[in-house]
Amino acid sequence: MWDATSFMKNRDRLLEAAVAKEFLAQVVERARAAGLISDEHFMVDGTLLDAWASLKSFQPKDKRDAPPPDDPGNPTVDFRGEKRSNQTHESKTDPDALLARKGKGKESKLSYNGSLLVDNREGLIVNAELLQANGRAERDAALVMLEQVPGDDRITVGGDKGFDAAEFIDECRHMNLTPHVAQNTSRPGGSAIDARTTRHAGYAVSQKKRKRIKE
Repeated sequence: MWDATSFMKNRDRLLEAAVAKEFLAQVVERARAAGLISDEHFMVDGTLLDAWASLKSFQPKDKRDAPPPDDPGNPTVDFRGEKRSNQTHESKTDPDALLARKGKGKESKLSYNGSLLVDNREGLIVNAELLQANGRAERDAALVMLEQVPGDDRITVGGDKGFDAAEFIDECRHMNLTPHVAQNTSRPGGSAIDARTTRHAGYAVSQKKRKRIKE
């Protein structure tokens, strides 16, 4: 049997060779050929994924030479009184990881944004995307994945309130997509979704179906 070290090395090889992505693509094609995937109704969502980097690695970008650490393997780091942000700091072990948090009052962590595109009919994952956690990654990833849906017919996409942004709604309509996202009426200026969309029965169906992506 592989020990832990061998497993990690082989996992890295699979990721670098894009085997996992190709495996998902083959599964999706088999499901599509069997008629298990809708070609016009989808839902999207994203979440933060912890980066493989510790907060100790998140250091000032212009940090000058410092004295040798007390413990090279696990040095003591004192962050007290230090303001850290993605503009001034970066991880020395994973520079692409960004400091982000899932909501107010939550702990900030070095993260990436992982997003899924799911079929409304059977709730099957049809695409996945990983982007930097820059605050708009969920919407960007959704557009990237929706652009890859085969065919030219109009499709619908359900999503939570985080997708209710004028820029995203406008781009969806430009791409011949109907955005069935939840209305965020509490934000300044109100929702970008109006009665032209919400009055249709399909909107209510999409709102009900989109919750399955959490599963």
